[in-house]
Amino acid sequence: MARLWVCVGTTTFFLALLVFHSRFCRSPGLGSFAFVVSWRTEKPLYRLDVGWPKYPEYFTGTTFCVAVDSLHRLVYVAQRGDNIPKVLVFTEDGYFLRAWNDTVDTPHGIFASSTQYEQSVWITDVGSGSYGHTVKKYNSFGDLIQVLGTPGKKGTGVNPIQFDNPAEIYVEDTGEIYLVDGDGGLNNRLLKLTQDFVMQWIRGENGTGPGQFNIPHSITVDSTGRVWVADRGNKRIQVFDKNTGEWLGSWSDCFKEDGPYSVRFTPDEKYLIVAQLNINRLALLSAPPIGNIGDCVVVSTVQLASQVSPHLVDVDRKTGAIYVAELGAEQVQKYVPLK
Repeated sequence: MARLWVCVGTTTFFLALLVFHSRFCRSPGLGSFAFVVSWRTEKPLYRLDVGWPKYPEYFTGTTFCVAVDSLHRLVYVAQRGDNIPKVLVFTEDGYFLRAWNDTVDTPHGIFASSTQYEQSVWITDVGSGSYGHTVKKYNSFGDLIQVLGTPGKKGTGVNPIQFDNPAEIYVEDTGEIYLVDGDGGLNNRLLKLTQDFVMQWIRGENGTGPGQFNIPHSITVDSTGRVWVADRGNKRIQVFDKNTGEWLGSWSDCFKEDGPYSVRFTPDEKYLIVAQLNINRLALLSAPPIGNIGDCVVVSTVQLASQVSPHLVDVDRKTGAIYVAELGAEQVQKYVPLK
């Protein structure tokens, strides 16, 4: 049996992790591995919810992304594989509800946009088939509502909008849309669209300078009007003004070991949560106030098992729970804030 190291101070948390180990360390293709948790602060900020989901056997492919509908307490997981459902829907408590598969080729990013008037799920599709290189909007039952891009055709055109491996989408409550396009494709750019899909501005090209990208991989927006982009290949986070697209600065000091794969804020915007796939880590960075973004400061880390490979994450805007889509472990895990 694999050994277990836990750098926390409570017996309860230690026992919970033992339960996790016995339940999840037999994932297909992983064998037995050590589970390591380390923290940069004396008091841990999150704990693993070992009971989520209730039945992990529903994960039958490689889990690339996860999205939380905080209003309706739903969690969407998109996975890749042959002859499997591409989208799984769970309750916040971990019960499986349904799956759907139509018009989904190779999902990369997923986002749940929910108001009292509409529930929608957005998927970025990087497949080479007839549905690939598009950004698609669905209702919560998987009915296709809108397609952005030319299905099955990659490119750099702006009008009509044309994508090459679109990585992730973020939709504000106002309906405004932010996209990072270029998960290893020709494009390395950040786009903003209105709720009517009209281009407002576009930034970026391949490069290492300010406003240039090398695999823009994840995107989020804060309440002060800043757009945060995980510039994965350049091992940095870049920040832009959401209204004008103006470059505001970047963080790179925190990413010497591995670039950022995913970015999301905690509900109070006190921390920016960053997933780093190659070092199997979640980092909680101190989020700056309005104005100068300052320097990158790591407040706490969650060190995952060596073969977990966290890809993209999402955060419940009500509870603050972090959901992590893990490529290596082929599962999604849930971490809840400690009171």
